[in-house]
Amino acid sequence: MSDRAGARARATVVGGGLAGCEAAWALASRGIEVTLVEMRPLASTPAHRTDLLAELVCSNSFKSTDTSNAHGLLKAELRLLGSVLLRCADESRVPGGAALAVDRTVFATRATGLLRSHPLVRLVREEATALPEPGIVATGPLTSDALAAALAARLGGEALAFWDAIAPIVGADSLDRSRLFAASRYGKGEGDDYLNAPLTAAEYEAFVTALTAADRYAGHDFEAVPYFSGCLPVEEMAARGRETLRFGPMKPVGLADPATGRAPHAVVQLRREDVAGQMWNLVGFQTRLRTGEQQRVFRMIPGLEAAEFLRFGSIHRNSYLNSPAHLTPWLALRDAPTTLVAGQLTGVEGYTESLATGLLAGINLSRLLRGLEPALPPPTTMLGALMAYLRDADPGGFQPMNANFGLLPPLEPRERDRAKKKALLAARALEAMRAFAAEIAPVEAH
Repeated sequence: MSDRAGARARATVVGGGLAGCEAAWALASRGIEVTLVEMRPLASTPAHRTDLLAELVCSNSFKSTDTSNAHGLLKAELRLLGSVLLRCADESRVPGGAALAVDRTVFATRATGLLRSHPLVRLVREEATALPEPGIVATGPLTSDALAAALAARLGGEALAFWDAIAPIVGADSLDRSRLFAASRYGKGEGDDYLNAPLTAAEYEAFVTALTAADRYAGHDFEAVPYFSGCLPVEEMAARGRETLRFGPMKPVGLADPATGRAPHAVVQLRREDVAGQMWNLVGFQTRLRTGEQQRVFRMIPGLEAAEFLRFGSIHRNSYLNSPAHLTPWLALRDAPTTLVAGQLTGVEGYTESLATGLLAGINLSRLLRGLEPALPPPTTMLGALMAYLRDADPGGFQPMNANFGLLPPLEPRERDRAKKKALLAARALEAMRAFAAEIAPVEAH
């Protein structure tokens, strides 16, 4: 692809992780000359151990490949868009059942080799201290202090968060509504804004015992964050006294259980996460419990015995932007439409989600440099739904999100069987993504 003067268009991608590599490849494969800037090994991070691109610093798994799983569906969509890193993952795969698990070294070596060998990609080892224009910032949760300062200066001091305190989110159709009641404390708001799980004294005592004994993540050094009084892990609160939770997130004040006409001994409140009411947040239940323990212990809550966890709780160090407040729908700075952000900096969680935003950022920056409008997948696709979340989430309480079926618009007519529902949602999403990929393909040829 060439500009009007006959020279190729150029762009800079900052960050050689999953999102940055996917973005650089997407740009270069569409005829854009790319400078890929990676600060390692000149400047290291507490998490990385090599100077390879696309190094996986936590798990070696990209999670499920089954399209009945949200992560599997997202991967299927990304294959339709030509993801290069999923190709690397396939070539590096190790046994992992339905999960796409990889040999980390083989995966990163393959990705590094592909980027280095592309004639339109130039790899530069230096620390970026300014925002690229045109370009893509994909530096992840361990963004350097200098670049974080540049982002904060450009967007405002409150634009960038440096830690997460996240409560679990459960699927609405997995809740036993017969054991829950809808009400707001003292009838505020609409009067029934929350779903409430009442606990008897015996249920509360059993829950606290299980919670305090549950196994928790120790956390890596690079994830260590201070505990603030307003975001203590729920298990930390429980460990400070048997009654602490009853005077904290499980306080029954201002609520009357319709079954008894009285305030319960304790209560867990669930707050709606989306307009359609498909996702519900366990209020005040930020946690460092291991995911299996979260399922075991939190399913002791009345009404949550069969809860499907759409997002697990966590507390860890993270750098991410308040995307709905500061970025365009295609994740560009609002005052610089060809400076895009990708990866975990946007507020997505997970390997596949990160590389997905990198791929889409690369596609859209190439379109913008060609004078075309950016293109966004339909919200009925998992990638489109993630992008819609980053655009439409409440800026006042924005927190990172991973791929989950609760993000997708509900089926019409609704399907109550969960397995059938997921199959229908996946089929609808893949049909929409095939149409989207075909729509953008003709104008991407160079």
